[in-house]
Amino acid sequence: MLNEEQTPAADYERRRAGILLHLTSLPGAGPCGSLGPQAHRFVGLLADCGMSVWQMLPIGPTEAGGSPYQTNSAHAGNPRLIALEPLLERGWALPGDDANGEALRRYWDGFRKRASDADRQALIDFAVENDYWLDNYSLFRALHEEQQTPWWDWPPALRRRDPDALAQARLRLDEDFSYIRFEQFLFFNQWQLLRGHANAVGIELFGDMPIFVAHDSAEVWARPRDFDLNEDGSPRVVAGVPPDYFSATGQRWGNPLYRWDRMRADGFRFWVDRIRTQLRLFDMVRIDHFRGFDACWEIPAEEKTAVKGRWVAAPGDELFECLHRHFGRLPLIAEDLGVITPEVDALRKKHHLPGMRVLQFAFSEEAPNPHQPFLHDRDSVVYTGTHDNDTTLGWYRSLDTATRDQVDTYLGYPSEDMPWPLIRCALGSCAQLAILPMQDVLGLDGEHRMNLPGTSEGNWGWRFSWDQAGPELADRMLSLVKLYGR
Repeated sequence: MLNEEQTPAADYERRRAGILLHLTSLPGAGPCGSLGPQAHRFVGLLADCGMSVWQMLPIGPTEAGGSPYQTNSAHAGNPRLIALEPLLERGWALPGDDANGEALRRYWDGFRKRASDADRQALIDFAVENDYWLDNYSLFRALHEEQQTPWWDWPPALRRRDPDALAQARLRLDEDFSYIRFEQFLFFNQWQLLRGHANAVGIELFGDMPIFVAHDSAEVWARPRDFDLNEDGSPRVVAGVPPDYFSATGQRWGNPLYRWDRMRADGFRFWVDRIRTQLRLFDMVRIDHFRGFDACWEIPAEEKTAVKGRWVAAPGDELFECLHRHFGRLPLIAEDLGVITPEVDALRKKHHLPGMRVLQFAFSEEAPNPHQPFLHDRDSVVYTGTHDNDTTLGWYRSLDTATRDQVDTYLGYPSEDMPWPLIRCALGSCAQLAILPMQDVLGLDGEHRMNLPGTSEGNWGWRFSWDQAGPELADRMLSLVKLYGR
């Protein structure tokens, strides 16, 4: 029998297509895209194109670099994504306010002065429903702003979460604490309106969840026993991947690793809570670095590179059995790119999680190459490229002559310009779901790339404009979606 937390799984039984566009990449007057009218307009464009999925990157609060894969909460939404227009309509804001933190602070003042009884009760209900993460996050954020340092450098009583010190901080920082809870209330309220609109016109929201969490995050501070830390809060070991063809020193990500033995002892509560939040936000979720559920590359924290690491087994099978008991069939997609062992593939298949195929990886000399279209599985998600790839046009132009000839030969020397031949290849794949980055749908070159892995500057800031999506785009996409049975 299903328990009360279980939700319907995503629709894997029919061929579908979607677009990958992060919320920050939406047009608008603010510093980044938001959950406001432009997001709702984009849902309309997806529907006009015949799409049924909108994939985006992680939506948590980002650090200074802006990477959505390094956030200070596994549950909270990024307050930069809160739209101001709906707040004016509710009467909590004043005309002329701009999209920044000070404006939201004024809206909090306006809410306390002018909100209806129903709105006040809705805030109370939100806090109760999300008490499993919201209070810890709000206090973490308030203390972070007060201390202006990572949590492991806080006074020992706060770092160790001494009950008396936390109670005093809660009283001292009550104004900031209450405001941060209000921010999350706004975010989740606007999110549910967007998801409701999308679902009503046949669009499912497809999220992205990093396997690890940032060291300087509410979860590591609030649940240190779940992580492999030293007494002072520093990590004993950190996550990454070993040296490979792409990097002689591997990748040292720096995230603390999990204490799986302790997580197992409390029924994987951390993961149950995390998936619970993700399923409140999304209809389906990609898990980044799925390989880490079979084994993690453990690097001593004092090492500057990933060379001196080792593989350490993880209880992925036990974890997913536990999650199945709570949620039924999991609407999760496994990011299984890179070197994948038979054990990782077996874990994914046992728990019925579709994997990923990327067409930009299909034309290497590696054999067999699972990204080659004739080797795709029905139970997979095919991409022309991901947020970490160049745009398809940029990729094609950067190829050497021999590889470009190989691509052209495979695709039958098409008369259409790139990226359309690769878009057709993705849509024609036997994979049940095909995802196209918005940059490819718009035919943009490498100047519009979202992220260049291994670099820390110039990423995550790309935004499109409506004049790039001409009136012919929807008709062209709709005809292709119909042609390929999606």
